[in-house]
Amino acid sequence: MKLSSVITTSLAVLTLFASASSEAHRVWIKPSATIVSGDSEWVTFDAAIANGIFYPDHYPLSLDRVEAMAPDGSAVTLENGYKGKLRSVFDIELEKEGTYTVYSASSGLSARWVDDNGERQYWPPRGSRKTNDDFYKEVPQDAKDLEVSERSHRVEAFVTSGAPTYDTLGPTGKGLELEPVTHPNDLYTGENITFKFTMDGKAAAGTELVLVKGGERYRDRSEPTKLTTNEKGEVSFSVEEAGMYWLEAEYADNNGKAPATKRQGSYVAVLEVLPM
Repeated sequence: MKLSSVITTSLAVLTLFASASSEAHRVWIKPSATIVSGDSEWVTFDAAIANGIFYPDHYPLSLDRVEAMAPDGSAVTLENGYKGKLRSVFDIELEKEGTYTVYSASSGLSARWVDDNGERQYWPPRGSRKTNDDFYKEVPQDAKDLEVSERSHRVEAFVTSGAPTYDTLGPTGKGLELEPVTHPNDLYTGENITFKFTMDGKAAAGTELVLVKGGERYRDRSEPTKLTTNEKGEVSFSVEEAGMYWLEAEYADNNGKAPATKRQGSYVAVLEVLPM
């Protein structure tokens, strides 16, 4: 069964994700554990947009943008949710065996142009809640140097109770998405890891990835691993150190649907690599 989520068209979270994709800010949903066992286990999560990886110091991720899905595709309620100054927190109960997906997704239009005074203008305004309908009302369609892009953003985390399952993993056909070849909760040091990325359901060749191990606050350098997908949208790699990792993928082309000419997608996942 394919992962079936409704992509939010509000541009408020889209604007935040756009800044998170920049060099300064990173967005993440981080579980306290990725693999548990037992009849009914709980996992707690931190969600933030920050300057550092897994160190909340900028802005909380709004919980009204976060959803959770059980191994059978049913919705899971976020429990004990709280939005603080720098991070949001919540819990989910794992009542069924298999892999759960926790995610936040958005899509919509963005634009930039030069106004009559020669100044660069951007839409949507930072922090605003806009829809694609607002685009036609607020963006001058005859503006000088008008550039319109389709943008999609997705942030995910995976937790498994018992044995990992693939039933709800896979693309929805909307935006940049991970189609796991190697299960994201079955990662071990020294072993080959293969991921496939799709854009609107088709192989996303040339997707650029950055993989960073947690704890960069205590290292002199971030030490990112940079990768690029092949013509099948696939990338293979291995890591030598166990721990929590932040993975970001970005894709862009000129195949946007009118009124857009460009198409851009970003994807973020938090992964745990266990010692072999």
